[in-house]
Amino acid sequence: MDLNPNTLLSAYAQGVFPMADPRGVIRFYTADPRGIIPLDERFHVPKNLRQLLRRDPPVFEVTINHDFEATMRACMEAREEGSWINNRLIDAYVRLHHLGFAHSVETWHNGELAGGLYGVSLGGAFFGESMFHRRTHASKCALVHLVDRLRQRGYELLDSQATTEHLRKFGACDIPADEYLARLNRAMARPCSFA
Repeated sequence: MDLNPNTLLSAYAQGVFPMADPRGVIRFYTADPRGIIPLDERFHVPKNLRQLLRRDPPVFEVTINHDFEATMRACMEAREEGSWINNRLIDAYVRLHHLGFAHSVETWHNGELAGGLYGVSLGGAFFGESMFHRRTHASKCALVHLVDRLRQRGYELLDSQATTEHLRKFGACDIPADEYLARLNRAMARPCSFA
């Protein structure tokens, strides 16, 4: 499997993403329906999380791209029953990170990495890959900060690949693949900058 940056970026531009199976074999996938997280008023922050985010001093310190590799490794380690992330994928995404296409949002508590997420940015689309938490609400805070950042920078699409019960609490929904591809094409035409 070719995991060079051009191959990965071309795949994302077409709505395709890589995953490792339990044996470590990496393949490219797509999804129909496709999960997205809305960037408009349909994005919902649960009341208890809104209260947590308003605390002064903040419960979590939030950073952007402070430790991309540690965030990705924590996402891999958080999956008790095996992960779709392996060391080859980490190496490939770290290369994308150094090229300015892969990004992380980290949450810290008392100087320790408490949660976070990472994904790939192309045009006005952000492809959320994975998230983890070591403290309650840490990954949720990272998600809220991600959405705020994408809104501020004019992004049009936040791709979650699939929806989960956890993401549905924030307004995540499934859309048909043809609608997703139309939204992706519009988003790819937007000159947005994540960093």
